[in-house]
Amino acid sequence: MSEVRLAAEERTEFGKGAARRTRRAGKIPAVLYGHGSDPKHLALPALEFARVVREHGHNAVLTLDIDSTSELALTKTVTTHPIKNYIEHVDLLLVQRGEKVTVDVPIVVSGEPAAATLVTQDLTTVQVEAEALHIPEQIELSIEGVEAGTQIHASDLKLPSGVGLVTDAEALVLAVNAAPTAAELDGGEGEAAADTEATEES
Repeated sequence: MSEVRLAAEERTEFGKGAARRTRRAGKIPAVLYGHGSDPKHLALPALEFARVVREHGHNAVLTLDIDSTSELALTKTVTTHPIKNYIEHVDLLLVQRGEKVTVDVPIVVSGEPAAATLVTQDLTTVQVEAEALHIPEQIELSIEGVEAGTQIHASDLKLPSGVGLVTDAEALVLAVNAAPTAAELDGGEGEAAADTEATEES
């Protein structure tokens, strides 16, 4: 994952009213913490940060230009408004070059399994440890031609070099099962109808 540079400003006002004023000014309230330092309350440019999240995901690493200093930060938490879908707040973790961090990375499934199968996915993300500047944006998992009865666990994922698995190796990512036949589906509907009739008669 590439490093992105953003200009940030220190905030001197706090609370909900101050946060609303920051957002009205086209900026996002943020807090930078880590390495035992006092938290810094910042304002990030809203449009630029939203573009970074779209292009690099929620684990984006930023070089923040704050006044005359620069800080390297990992995007830790992005809080989005549940209805209006704008970014309300960001938590940033102070990191150093070469430092390893633990993050959740999305699993992207591709390909078509064997015919007459049904895929159930248990995990959509996997937790990994990687250098801050080498966090994978996603972990790709191909299920092209996979037969029924196959189970794929976290240990089966192909991680990039230098990336370690933190999620339990035995955790089930997805399973490929035989799809129910038309007869089985009809049988299930018949049983459900019979149960309904029995309930109505009682």
